[in-house]
Amino acid sequence: MKKVIRKISQAVQVVLLAPIKLPAKAMNVLRYVAVGLGIIEQVMDDGKDNPGAERKEGSDEAHE
Repeated sequence: MKKVIRKISQAVQVVLLAPIKLPAKAMNVLRYVAVGLGIIEQVMDDGKDNPGAERKEGSDEAHE
């Protein structure tokens, strides 16, 4: 799933950076899709890379 999202995100970024003329509404939709995919990627990466980090930060704040 992560690979599919990454590939789609890369394809959207290529279209956004390409010197082609698209209607303004299409560009806006692509920008929103790119932002959404970026958020999804970060959420998926944060959840699997360091699952104990949130608990550590929360427990440190509770002791202060």
